[in-house]
Amino acid sequence: MKAPRGTVDILPEEAVKWQYVETKMKDICNRYHFDEIRTPLFEHTEVFQRGVGDSTDIVQKEMYTFEDRGGRSLTLRPEGTASVVRSFVQHKMHGNASQPVKLYYFAPMFRYERPQKGRMRQLNQFGVEVLGSSDPAADAEVIDLAMSCYKELGLKSLKLVINSLGDSESRESHRQALVDHFTPYKDELCGDCQTRLEQNPLRVLDCKTDKDHPAMENAPSILDHLNAYSEGYFEKVKSYLTLMGIDFEVDANLVRGLDYYNHTAFEIMSEADGFGAITTLAGGGRYNGLTEELGGPATPGIGFGMGIERLLMALEAENIDIPADNDLDCFLIAVGDEADKASVKLIHDLRRNGIQIDRDYQERKMKAQFKAADRYRAKYVLILGENEMDKQLVNVKEMETGNQEEVPLEQAVAYLQDKLSGGNSNA
Repeated sequence: MKAPRGTVDILPEEAVKWQYVETKMKDICNRYHFDEIRTPLFEHTEVFQRGVGDSTDIVQKEMYTFEDRGGRSLTLRPEGTASVVRSFVQHKMHGNASQPVKLYYFAPMFRYERPQKGRMRQLNQFGVEVLGSSDPAADAEVIDLAMSCYKELGLKSLKLVINSLGDSESRESHRQALVDHFTPYKDELCGDCQTRLEQNPLRVLDCKTDKDHPAMENAPSILDHLNAYSEGYFEKVKSYLTLMGIDFEVDANLVRGLDYYNHTAFEIMSEADGFGAITTLAGGGRYNGLTEELGGPATPGIGFGMGIERLLMALEAENIDIPADNDLDCFLIAVGDEADKASVKLIHDLRRNGIQIDRDYQERKMKAQFKAADRYRAKYVLILGENEMDKQLVNVKEMETGNQEEVPLEQAVAYLQDKLSGGNSNA
């Protein structure tokens, strides 16, 4: 029996790295005043068909969709934004007194695609969404939050690429220009792009198959079709990023892979040596209009999704060690029936008072138990034997120094709390 293709087990030695980066990002979200949201693992398929877009590869090729026993079509969540917006609409968060609503999430996503390093069929994302503000400052804040996550984890080889997809008027102007430009070459394009040319011509620019076609080189740029409002909006986003000291490049061909984007679109990439051909770490943008698609009132929104697997790959590529304190506070060795019974209460009391402790559960000899304490890198070893039980003491050995002290059992909790907090008091 093996894990399904495109999925991996995250073993304990790796899980501590995940816990570290997740804790770091939760702290950053708290500083930016974002609240956590948790949505179901699966949704009604319509949420993604309407929210992500029928012309996207996700909807057309990659979704895990099934019927339940009631004949309803359900889909394992392939991305986070549509689920969050559905929840926003369902629970009428647009009526909250505090606006905008700023949310973050950690969630597994599921996409049926060819597995490769950093791109699995079950992937894990960190994402944020800001709903209820059309201020360009919100765009800049979201980008700043994403960059802060990478920088505070130690990444340096980063590149931020931004673009404007414009408002509906600008997009329609650009759409028509793309249709006029690519139609003479339609028969030379791949089957997907022939369909996209009719459904969403902007997606032709994002095609991996036709990326080297000569028509791509001089395709109409969205930046040449921005109206005054869209151009002014984009200039404000860029000016805010500059004020925050965030370097960026403008790429007119950056369109992102989802239909709901408009105005600001961005990607953050790794430029570290050896990272791999697929350099994108995170991507996002503004999606005014998505809440209406999912049955809610007109509500502007902006957000991003960040792959945790790719973040860990980037940290490895830049040789950044993730601090993982696996040292055990205490390990208890009990010898004899009476000591074994006494250890049950002592361990319980220590744990209830915030002290991390483990013990042997395989009835090994004392020498083997000391070896186990070494493997766990225990700071202190507590020894209970016949002599200790007669005196109602516990022998506490500090492993780093080898010093040992006899401590009355009733004082063991206070003694170890003091020692582990850096105190030097004696029993």
